[in-house]
Amino acid sequence: MRRQERIDVLVGEHAARLSERLQQHREQLFPPDASKELRKFTSGEVADLLGVKDAYLRKLHLDGRGPSPETRAGGRRYYSLEDVQALRVLLEKGTKTPGTYIPGRRAGDHLQVITVINFKGGSGKTTTAAHLAQKLALDGYRVLAIDLDPQASFSALHGFQPEFDLIDGGTLYDAIRYDDPVPLADVIRKSYFPGLDIIPGNLDLMEFEHETPRALAERSAQFFFTRVGDKLAEVQDDYDVVVIDCPPQLGFLTMSALSAATAVLVTVHPQMLDVMSMCQFLLMTSNLLGVVAEAGGNMSYDWLRYVVTRYEPGDGPQNQMVSFMRSMFGEHVLNHPVLKSTAISDAGITKQTLYEVERTQFTRSTYERAMESLNAVNGEIEALIQTAWGRKGAV
Repeated sequence: MRRQERIDVLVGEHAARLSERLQQHREQLFPPDASKELRKFTSGEVADLLGVKDAYLRKLHLDGRGPSPETRAGGRRYYSLEDVQALRVLLEKGTKTPGTYIPGRRAGDHLQVITVINFKGGSGKTTTAAHLAQKLALDGYRVLAIDLDPQASFSALHGFQPEFDLIDGGTLYDAIRYDDPVPLADVIRKSYFPGLDIIPGNLDLMEFEHETPRALAERSAQFFFTRVGDKLAEVQDDYDVVVIDCPPQLGFLTMSALSAATAVLVTVHPQMLDVMSMCQFLLMTSNLLGVVAEAGGNMSYDWLRYVVTRYEPGDGPQNQMVSFMRSMFGEHVLNHPVLKSTAISDAGITKQTLYEVERTQFTRSTYERAMESLNAVNGEIEALIQTAWGRKGAV
């Protein structure tokens, strides 16, 4: 008779073995005690980011103005992202149009809090959130990214392995828990990506899901949905945009994040089952947030958009689903989709986004096609941010 295995023991063993192997993988990529470092950018890439000519950057360097680039073989010039930020400050001082090179908040502008959500896994939610946060940082915004997903994929993509790096806590849970919460600043970490700070996630976040029902029963969590927003208010002067990668479920964490949001981005894979799942998600969201609104929650948003992800232009059924969505939701669907690309998935193998990897790692057409897609989507979102600040057509 075949011996049965205890599922809790078996799963625990598998988790331990996988965690050990992942740690070995990380140590191969990054030696012990080392941290991720962002690559340097070519002068051509920097010129594109700043909206100037490469020749103008060369002239600034020859004139002794601004940071000095690193010169490599063939006279190619490379700048760090810190150099790019310094160039933004220099160029902004010389322009008569405020916000040309530093596009973030001005006096009177409210903090933009963008929640990236979807009920179904595999929709590209974390990949979309990561590329958005990094592109905003590249473009000169001060960005705070919050990993609200206990699975912590966003954190892993940015060099954090939760079971090793967050043993003593350090997630948003520490700041929003009901007993002895810490200041939000205590859980914010500087990332290797200048301009992008991160609050990583891990399984501790599930404690908020477990504790909230008990706190509600004890009437000590009447306004649980304000906890994320109240904490963001502590640091709102330090950032232009907050990007929250929500868990793929509509729990107390997601509802609190949606209550703190000024904008909502819903990722959608254009397949029938995914769209059906999204329909159920929208129904549940509407019902639950309606209850939150009746309890005094703020449900007013600057914008809500659906972004089509992992899109294959040559796939007939996908095109039909995209057309269906556009007919249903109109302008609420972003004009540009995120294309399915081996460049994006291959970058993820080494825990990087497409903005981090060198273009030489891919064929030119593959890289440029994927990058054009990401930049178009993120450009649309940046335009929505600027419009919310009353600067229509600024991007």
